[in-house]
Parts: sequence; structure tokens; C-alpha cells
Amino acid sequence: MAANGQRKEGIDGPTNPMVTPLLTDLYQFTMAYAYWKAAKHNDRAVFDLYFRRNPFGGEYTVFAGLEECIKLIANFRFSEDEIAFIKETLPTSCEDGFYDYLRSLDCSDVEIHAISEGFVVSPKIPLLRVEGPVAVAQLLETPLVNLINYASLVATNAARHRFVAGKSKLLLEFGLRRAHGPDGGIGASKYCYMGGFDATSNVAAGKLFGIPLRGTHSHAFVSSFMSPDEITEKSLHSSDGSHVCEDFVGSAQAWLSKLKRSNLLGGIFAETNQSELAAFASYALAFPNNFLALVDTYDVMRSGIPNFCAIALALHDLGYKAVGIRLDSGDLAYLSCEARNFFKTIEKEFGVPDFGKMNITASNDLNEETLDALNKQGHEVDAFGIGTHLVTCYAQPALGVVFKLVEINNQPRIKLSEDVSKVSIPCKKRSYRLYGKEGYPLVDLMTGENETPPKAGERILCRHPFNESKRAYVVPQHVEELMKCYWPGRSGKVREELPPLKVIRERCIKHLEQMRPDHMRRLNPTPYKVSVSAKLYDFIHFLWLNEAPVGELQ
Repeated sequence: MAANGQRKEGIDGPTNPMVTPLLTDLYQFTMAYAYWKAAKHNDRAVFDLYFRRNPFGGEYTVFAGLEECIKLIANFRFSEDEIAFIKETLPTSCEDGFYDYLRSLDCSDVEIHAISEGFVVSPKIPLLRVEGPVAVAQLLETPLVNLINYASLVATNAARHRFVAGKSKLLLEFGLRRAHGPDGGIGASKYCYMGGFDATSNVAAGKLFGIPLRGTHSHAFVSSFMSPDEITEKSLHSSDGSHVCEDFVGSAQAWLSKLKRSNLLGGIFAETNQSELAAFASYALAFPNNFLALVDTYDVMRSGIPNFCAIALALHDLGYKAVGIRLDSGDLAYLSCEARNFFKTIEKEFGVPDFGKMNITASNDLNEETLDALNKQGHEVDAFGIGTHLVTCYAQPALGVVFKLVEINNQPRIKLSEDVSKVSIPCKKRSYRLYGKEGYPLVDLMTGENETPPKAGERILCRHPFNESKRAYVVPQHVEELMKCYWPGRSGKVREELPPLKVIRERCIKHLEQMRPDHMRRLNPTPYKVSVSAKLYDFIHFLWLNEAPVGELQ
């Protein structure tokens, strides 16, 4: 909802109620006042929001956070309380007319073009183009950068974990308790799902965004039991309701004895921890259709796995199918292989169909590197629960999104620097992705707003924005324009609809699959090319020379 209680364009307010027009830096208000005082506040400005380097040493980034940006823009309005606070904060010399101006502000005269959320993007390419009164655009700068920076970073981190784990593995986001506060936890769950994770442990995120939820029990649940005698209600109906097992715990203990006497399993374990068996039995009685046990509280192979199997076999007798186990410590590659062999042996000896295919989930401070190591060692893990390294983006804490003025009153502007990577690309632009014969993207191309768009089958000169010698001709098989109008303001353009999270996730997965494998690899990926048209290249360097002061040697 907007601060004045009105919804604009049928778009709800931001997910986080702290995202208001005050979620900005003080200098945005001091500049807004200076613009107003100079009667420049309505000058028509164009800003590009982009980043300079891909994160995590990679060659791709997943664009995320657009929906929250549009929600902010659609509901951007100052409340009287907010205006009163700004008045208290700014110097008393500021005129009252400025606060009347703030009362009238919204984003009805702002136009937003953006790349669709979930797309794979590259440095220097504008993710958002903000066009509107310069004072309003600058008031939007900080919240837009804030909403996109972490969202894109954590979505990219999730996509990288997915790439290393492989398509067939279930990825579970378990990071809420380690996230940077409630907003970090909610955002991580949303954008990790977008980046390719399958589910989250975060119940609030499940409610807000419809993300599938996963979770069973902790070590505390297991260690809270002292003995099977604690379980007072031991009966369990069969899955079809036809009969009742009066002593489910006894049935599990009988199966444990059979496993101990097994010729094929003999010697692997002797006496298991009976309090652990009690915990597993209690959990199975509560959730007979969803029994998944954490098996490393005491000893995985000597207690956890045998106890789990005894409960799973007792459930099988009643028509239920156990889900599997979770490993949260130890040598995950070795233990997963040993557990799989144990399950297969039971299937073979006792004729229990698919017991050998029991799900094995692993957690324990996992990251890209440990997933890669597990793949090289060989493992039998079906699902990974990943938390700290994923949601905190431990390997790189920020994406480095910037917001630069590229045009004012139809006059292109450029930001110069001795560091060439910080030189901005001026003027209002259009961006295209050029695809090759095999369907992979070859290069992203920026052109001036009014240039003739590139066409499939046409020979196009693509130039590095700043390096004169780096250039190549490209004959694309397919051309895709990247930016669409997500907020038309008063332009009369059709507004692109914001799709559901599940659709964005599918789009993200599709675009990641379209990338060439050498651009995607974890170590030493091939650089993905970002270029400008010949006309834009010439204009950049003309403006550069025009704006750079000429030195004089004494």
C-alpha cells in the first residue's frame, strides 16, 4: 500500500513495510532540495542502473529484485509523518515550498524500462533505465540499488550452487537462522528459489511466496528422549486403515534384532542407542507418511542407520514408505555411500521394493567448493540442505550495483574516471542479446536509442566500449531485445505484467540452460562479451574527449 493508503495500478506495496520513500540516503534529499531551489527538479533525466563486475569470479549474474522495485514505484508517496521528519532533518533555511512539493510527489511521470527478472545478465548492461524528473529519479536511487543488489547476488549464488550440484539433485535452502536479519532471511528464501533451489525451511517465505517447505527434526529432538519406555501411545493404524499395530515400538525393535542377525549386515553394528530409536519411533508415529530421520546424533553407521531402518521396515509392514535420512556431520561422501549400501542390502535380503533408493539428504556448512569436492569423491546424496554460505553470500558480500546519470534534457552525460571500468556509457540506450547457430548467446550489444535495431542474419560490428582493438563482426541467428517497459508513467506505453515467482524461476532456469557451458564453469570461465555498436562507440569517445579537461605541461 502507498503511504496515503492508496494502491496504484493494482500493484501491492513492497513485501517489506520498511521499504518506503524514506529508505534512502540523506544526500538524496539535500540534492532534491538543491534541484528544487534551482528550479531544476523537473529536468528530464535518464539514469542507468547496472553493475561493473560479475560476482564470485564468474561470468554471469541472475537479475532479481525487479518486482519489489516496481512495487515501490507504484506506491511511492510521502506521508505527512515522513514529510515532518524530513523537515526536522534538513536545515531550517529550507523553504516550506519544498515540503509542499514533496507532498505532491509520486512516480506518475517516471518511466521504467528493465530487463525481465530472472534473466542472466552481464556487467555494464543497464538492468533498469529510470527516466523522469531528476529529483524524483534521485530519490529512487538508493532504494532501487538496495532492492536489486542483494536479490541479484543471492539469486546468482543459488544458481552457482545449482550448477555444481547438477540438475538431478534436490536443493533445500536452510539459511534463515544464519541470514542477516529477518529481511535477509525472507529475501534469501525468495531469491534462492528463483535461482534454482527447490524448497526452503523458512515458513514465513513459504506463506508469502508459495515456496515449497521442507524440514523434519533436529539433534535436540533426538537427544530429548531417554528410553522407548517414554512412548505411551505405541499404536499405529496401517496406511489403508484395515488394521492396527498395537506396539509399533516393539515391531521396530523386532526388526532391529533381525538386522543384527543378518548375515549380510552382521558386524556393522551391535547395540544401537535405544533413546535414538525412541525418538525415531515417536517421530514416525507422528508422521508415518513423512518419516525422515537425522541419523548422526550418536553414531551414523553403528546406531543412526540401523535404528532408522528398523523404523522404516516397521512402517513398511503397515503400508507406509519412509522418506529417508539426513546426514549433518562427518565424511558425507563416505557415509552416504555406506548408507546406500546398507539400504540396498536390506532390499536384497528382505525383499523390500525400492528400499535401496531411500533418499539421502546432506547438510553441514555446505558451499560450492564442498559440493564440487563431493562430486569428485563420489557420493550417494540425493538432496543438499545449504544455509550459511548461501544466504550470507560468504564468498562475496555485495554485487556493487551503481546508478549513473546518462542523459539530462536530451543531452547525453558521461562519468569519467582514471579507472576505465568506472567510466559510464552515456545516453539513452537499447540492449540486445545476439544468439549463434547452436542457440547459445554470443554477445550482448548496446546501441543508441534511435539506432536501427540489429537483425538476424545481418552482419553487425560489435565493439568493446573502451578498447579500440577489441572488435568483431557477428551474424546472429536470433536477436532478443532485453529491456521492456515495466512502468510507463505518462508515456502511454503498455506495461509489462509482473509474473508469479514460479514463472520467474522457470525463466531463470531456462536462461541458465541457454548459456554456453564454458561461460558457466566454476573456475576460469570464458569471458562473456558485452559490446556497443560502432555508432555508440564513436559517440562515447567523442563525448569523452569533449568532457575531459586538457592538461598543460609547465
